[in-house]
Amino acid sequence: MRLSGKVAVVTGGAQGIGRSICETFEREGAKVVAVDMQKAEFESENITGYALNVTDRTEIEAFFKFMMDEYGKIDVLVNNAGITRDALIHKMSEDMWDLVIDVNLKGVFNMAQVIGPQMMEQGSGSIINIASVVGEYGNVGQTNYAATKAGVIGMAKTWAKEFARKGAAVRVNSVAPGYVNTEMMKTVPDKVLDPIREKTMLGRLGEPQEIANACLFLASDESSFITGHNLSVNGGLRL
Repeated sequence: MRLSGKVAVVTGGAQGIGRSICETFEREGAKVVAVDMQKAEFESENITGYALNVTDRTEIEAFFKFMMDEYGKIDVLVNNAGITRDALIHKMSEDMWDLVIDVNLKGVFNMAQVIGPQMMEQGSGSIINIASVVGEYGNVGQTNYAATKAGVIGMAKTWAKEFARKGAAVRVNSVAPGYVNTEMMKTVPDKVLDPIREKTMLGRLGEPQEIANACLFLASDESSFITGHNLSVNGGLRL
């Protein structure tokens, strides 16, 4: 098992890609804490749901204390929590901008600022920021979302430098999914999805498990010489 003995935290772990990451990590031997706005339920006793708002520093500090008391360490942090509030820029309200920035960018910063130093102290760890193809190439109507996802790529590259100081084997990478067949995507009509499939070299949407597999690789010792990297998992999408 590739994560045997590891303790992993996954934000946005209740559904979609996040839930798939939690279940994949558990199958590979990790004890997983799935963080979301509401406590999620899982069949495995090795996955624990925890209600947490990643924009609330007081809640995060209480969560960190819980993790240290319960597990004594955090080996893997997957910053997956994110939201969208789409609109063309001339129609995007300040509230839409602020909310997406707060959750998708500041929330990632909050979690890493608390957990990263603990990984440095223990001498090892893996942080994975979930970005997006939109953060790499942009997308109409997603100024706020694109800014946050480009931002988490930049933060991963910066933290790869910062958290490896003093000889700590703390690796930080990002994963940029393309369009993935989550429950939310299933509500999108084919007339919208067909052009995306046509622009994708593999001719289809991704599956949550395929994103989870990429995260598993970056969380495991198989990627022990990879840090500061953005891994695009998009089927060859050409925007």
